Amino acid sequence: MTLTIGVAGGSGSGKTTVAHRILEAVGATQIAYVPHDAYYKDLSHLPLEARRRVNFDHPDALETELLIEHLQQLQAGRAVAIPTYDFARYIRLPEKQIVRPAPIILVEGILIFAEAELRKLLDVRIYVDTDADIRLLRRLRRDILERGRNLDTVLTQYEKTVRPMHLEFVEPSKRYADVIIPEGGFNDIAIEMVAAHIRERLQRL
Repeated sequence: MTLTIGVAGGSGSGKTTVAHRILEAVGATQIAYVPHDAYYKDLSHLPLEARRRVNFDHPDALETELLIEHLQQLQAGRAVAIPTYDFARYIRLPEKQIVRPAPIILVEGILIFAEAELRKLLDVRIYVDTDADIRLLRRLRRDILERGRNLDTVLTQYEKTVRPMHLEFVEPSKRYADVIIPEGGFNDIAIEMVAAHIRERLQRL
């Protein structure tokens, strides 16, 4: 018996921080962590300029069917090899990351509540709700420092795809959440409440 938890929210909302704080609070050995970001489709067949024009905030950019398959395997007690994605070149790397089964499965990503088949696999759904200006600032910092992008590229992408896709897919998916955490990883009280609930459920698994 496993408990599968989904953490969603807009790009830059702090959902990854929330997921990692849950890992720290509950214990990484108790949790199989699966980021939806790892499942972006490989674009190595396209020229680099064409890769940059892909809408990475649309559900079609991700191989969610593979994520669903992997979650079902983890829930059945089997290890999975999840993809490794290179965000600077928009390609999957040959290396795979082995995720072993654990009592808690933690899934994180902007679009995990937007997919009905994926939602069915989630026992607890947490949405991280953060103001748009804060999310944009965080995305700028992350994409420039960690993913090798420049300011103009990040802002153009935000205007053309990130914001419209957030309004079309991410924000509406908030209605499926069991718990809404304002201000992301800085909300100590909310994170501790979630961690306490998980620890309690662990005792009953």
